[in-house]
Amino acid sequence: MPLPRQRGLTEQAADAAIDTACRLLRLPSIRNEFNEIADRAIKDQMTYRGFLAELLMTECDDAELLMTECDDAELLMTECDDRARRRSERRIKAAGFPREKSLRAFDFDANPNIDAATVHTLASCEWIKKSQPLCLIGDSGTGKSHMLIALGTEAAMKGYRVRYTLATKLVNELVEAADEKQLNKTIARYGRVDLLCIDELGYMELDRRGAELLFQVLTEREEKNSVAIASNESFGGWTKTFTDPRLCAAIVDRLTFNGTIIETGTDSYRLATTRARAEQPAVAG
Repeated sequence: MPLPRQRGLTEQAADAAIDTACRLLRLPSIRNEFNEIADRAIKDQMTYRGFLAELLMTECDDAELLMTECDDAELLMTECDDRARRRSERRIKAAGFPREKSLRAFDFDANPNIDAATVHTLASCEWIKKSQPLCLIGDSGTGKSHMLIALGTEAAMKGYRVRYTLATKLVNELVEAADEKQLNKTIARYGRVDLLCIDELGYMELDRRGAELLFQVLTEREEKNSVAIASNESFGGWTKTFTDPRLCAAIVDRLTFNGTIIETGTDSYRLATTRARAEQPAVAG
């Protein structure tokens, strides 16, 4: 039975058509990774040919293993591991993290406010599976961004679609999209990812329009996909960022309902580390 062809499909209808077509054509890799590749194509401003090539290469990478006649179980496992690694690398790259951070590199001893057991439980990504939020609250230098990026990386490695952004950058993108009549498309794009990581929320005051646009993104994701934020302000201080008290309360509600809140404290371990190094006696040359 042929698929109906229509012009001007909505984002939801287009996604459904792509899913159906990939099933019929037996293109599992494109079906699983289309949204991630499409988002990256928009961000990188790929040509249509470049986007098509990226899709086809994704399917070819996965088909390569199936086409390999291999009686060696160990070699087969190596090929599987390599394919999984490439997928993880693609998802991590698509997330747009500004730098590499891992949980293994985090010094829990330097910041006793952060419970290692809680963080490693979060690394299982069960909260993302349940579409729950995460809030990291604390002063600069207490490990919020490190934790945000590290947990986002863990999610990408486990197969989740992740997007990282600064709060001000997201708001500016939304304002620009609204001016260009592309707001619904942009909100839908941010709504599709499994985990949206918003860093530096609270560092700058947002005008009412920007705050309302951010609220629309959070509403789009509410109880459907997870949001993780890092902020240098306690919730009581968010009225400096979101000047409308009712809007501020609504945003806090969406970012905390059924979620996890980790307070990273006020003592900068980065500053403490710098001071400790400065106090070490110089080594004689």
